[in-house]
Amino acid sequence: MAHSAQAKKRVRQNEVRNLANTKLRSEVRTYMKNVDKAIEAGDKEAIAKNFKLAMAGLHKAVSKNVFKKGFASRNISRMAASIKKANA
Repeated sequence: MAHSAQAKKRVRQNEVRNLANTKLRSEVRTYMKNVDKAIEAGDKEAIAKNFKLAMAGLHKAVSKNVFKKGFASRNISRMAASIKKANA
């Protein structure tokens, strides 16, 4: 249990940041799943739209230290490869 005012404030800040990070992480994962669904459906417009959203979300999450840079680049690369394979 936090006793000092500073420690209590840190607890409050951590709760707020945790909620924001969880929300962003969930959004990005949803975008990535939507890309996979669009690839399975073969809808090129949906693939392009969702890939753009997923890339932007991953970059935003990296800038906010929610995900590591390698995680984002790896997932973007894999999505791009699967899109290229689906379009071929």
